[in-house]
Amino acid sequence: MAILLGQAGSCWTPAAIATSYPPLEGSIHADAVVVGAGIVGLTTALRLCEAGRSVIVIEGLRTGGQVTGRSTAKITTQHALIYRHLIYTLGRDLAQAYADANSAGAVQIGEWVRNYAMPCDLETKDAYTYTCDASRRAEIVAEAEAARQVGLNADILDRAPLPFETAAALRFSDQAQFNPAMYLVGLAQAVTARGGRIFENSRAISVGEASRWRVVTGSGTVHAEHVVVATNMTVKSPVGMANRTQPRCHTAMAFRIEDPLAVDGMFIGIDDPTHSIRTGRDTEGPLLVTLGSKFDTGQDGDVAKRFVELEKWARKNLPIGDVAWRWCNEDYDTADRVPFAGEPDPDKAPGFHIATGFNAWGITNGTAAGTMIADLIRARPSPWQRLYDPARSYPEDFHKNGRSQSIVSSADHIVPGAGGVIVRGDEKIAVWRDVEGELHSVSATCTHKGCTVTWNNADSTWDCPCHGSIFAADGSVIHGPARTPLAPATL
Repeated sequence: MAILLGQAGSCWTPAAIATSYPPLEGSIHADAVVVGAGIVGLTTALRLCEAGRSVIVIEGLRTGGQVTGRSTAKITTQHALIYRHLIYTLGRDLAQAYADANSAGAVQIGEWVRNYAMPCDLETKDAYTYTCDASRRAEIVAEAEAARQVGLNADILDRAPLPFETAAALRFSDQAQFNPAMYLVGLAQAVTARGGRIFENSRAISVGEASRWRVVTGSGTVHAEHVVVATNMTVKSPVGMANRTQPRCHTAMAFRIEDPLAVDGMFIGIDDPTHSIRTGRDTEGPLLVTLGSKFDTGQDGDVAKRFVELEKWARKNLPIGDVAWRWCNEDYDTADRVPFAGEPDPDKAPGFHIATGFNAWGITNGTAAGTMIADLIRARPSPWQRLYDPARSYPEDFHKNGRSQSIVSSADHIVPGAGGVIVRGDEKIAVWRDVEGELHSVSATCTHKGCTVTWNNADSTWDCPCHGSIFAADGSVIHGPARTPLAPATL
C-alpha cells in the first residue's frame, strides 16, 4: 500500500469546539426526537425549538465529526449540471422547487449564523462549474439557460479563474462557504439555548411505535409524537430506502497554501475524473481543499491509490504545499438526483420522518429538508413536499450491491496496517494486522443486511459494499444504516 501523507481526518474539526453532551440515560419524553446531529437533524431541531416545541437530539458519536463535518461545505444553489437535467426529467415546476428550496437553505444558514453569532468562517464566494474540454462548452451554455429559467443568476465565462487551462465555466455569484463542523457546533448551542436537549454517544438501537414513537439507545429511551431519522442513510424507515439509493464516497485532501486567494472561489469540474476545489483553514492557517471523483462505498479494494492520484493531480494543477489532511466522506445518490425527505408513509406511520440521498449537495438541500420536516411536524404544508417525496417511484435497478474486495486465502497475506477477509466454511472473518504485527478479528458480516465488508486501506475501516455501513477496525459502528457492531470472531 502507498504511504499516505497528511493527518487522517477532516480539516474542519480541529477548529471546532469539542462538544461534550452527556449520553442518554433513563426514559424521557418530548414532542419530537431527532436521530442524528448533522445538518438535517440540527436544522430540524432548531426550527422546532424556535417554534416552542420540546426536542431531543441523540447522536451516535459526537456533533460535527460525521458526514456534514467531512463535507466540502459549499453553500450554493449551483450543483454542477443539475437544472437542465431536472427540467428535462422532472419538469419545470420541480426544477423550480429545487432551486427555491436550495436558495432558501442558503438564506437560512446565513440568517442563523448572524442571529446566533456563530463563528464558522462563513465567507462569500462565487461558485463555478468548469470544463477543460472545448467540446463540452455547449453543456455549460445549456446549464446557464436552464438556471436562468428557474430564476438563478448564471454567467458564462470563456475560462474559470483557475491556475490551469479551462475551456468554459458557469459562474453563480455571491454564494458562500464555511467550516461545517463549527457551524454544527453553533447549531447545537442554539438548540440547547432554546431549550432543546442533545445526547451524544447515544446510538439508536431501535426505533419503534407504541402509544408514541420510541427510540431506544444503549442506556435510555425517548418517547415522542414525532421521530426524525437524519442519519445519512436511514437506520429505519416504513418505506425501505436501502435500494432507493446508492452509497458512494469521495476522497478529500487539504493542502497548505501560502496565498489564501491563489484560488478564489468554489469550483466543480464536469470532466471525468471530476474534481472539486475550494479554500479553507484549520488552526494552523489557510488550506486548499480538493476532492476526487466518487466511487461506490466498499467496492474499491485500494482506496489509498485514489489519494495518490488526487495528490498527483493537485500538484500538477494547483499552487499547493504539504499535505495537511486527508479523509473520505460518504453520501448517497438517488436516481433522479433529488433527496428523499419527509414522511414516507403518513397513513401507516404518521409522525415518522426521514432524510437521505443528498447526492453530495447536502448543505443547502439538508437545510431545506430539515426546515421542511420541522414545518410538517408543526402541521404547516411545505412547497417542497412533492420535490423531496420519500415515497416517489424509483428505478428498481438503480441500486447496485457489490462484493467484498478484501478476500484473502490466509492471514499470512495481511501485512502490518492492512486488513483482509478470510473465508472459513460459511463464516467470513474480517482480520486486521496492527503495526506491531498483532492480528485482530471480527465478523465480516455487516449487521445491516448481511453483506461481506471490504477493508478500506486509507481509513482503516470496514466498509459495506451493499448499503454503505462503515465500521471502525474494531467493528464499532461509524456510519449506519447498521446499528450494531460487527460481531466478535476468532481465527
